[in-house]
Amino acid sequence: MKLVFATNNLNKVKEVQALIPEHITLLSLKEIDCQEDIPETQNTIEGNAIQKAEYIKQNYGYDCFADDTGLEVDALNGEPGVYSARYAGEQKNADDNMDKLLSNLENKSNRDAQFKTVIALHINGNLHTFTGICKGEITKEKHGEKGFGYDPIFKPEGYTETFAELDLSVKNSISHRGNAVSQLVKFLNS
Repeated sequence: MKLVFATNNLNKVKEVQALIPEHITLLSLKEIDCQEDIPETQNTIEGNAIQKAEYIKQNYGYDCFADDTGLEVDALNGEPGVYSARYAGEQKNADDNMDKLLSNLENKSNRDAQFKTVIALHINGNLHTFTGICKGEITKEKHGEKGFGYDPIFKPEGYTETFAELDLSVKNSISHRGNAVSQLVKFLNS
């Protein structure tokens, strides 16, 4: 089975590739010659995932899946949420985003947060969605060199390390994306 993973984020591809069974071949956007930026104009994480999957199906004809992920912080009424990648601006810089988030949380005692990933799968003419959530808290400073995005400031529930300090295999076993991908794999295997 061949499926397009509608992302240009090589870190996501690496994480998801480690979770997908060998009988499923993941095709990148580059491999299907998709050069353009896929629109993400919805105001929900679910909406963006669906929009990206439908874009690939309509414009390239491939069965595919797309994901969208957001970090939702309780004390900031769910911010940055759907705007996580662009929280500090269109340049989508992870350090700028983390700095803005840490600044916005400076005088807040509640640091509870969750990562949410929604995967939209377009296959055999049908659309399916899978949602993964990982609860945790925002640290007061960055820790760790692994991972990407907000990983250096997100400490998952039950752990003393941030995502950026955990091995990829550990992160995948507990993360929002790992959870959503395991639902996707279970569905594809059924």
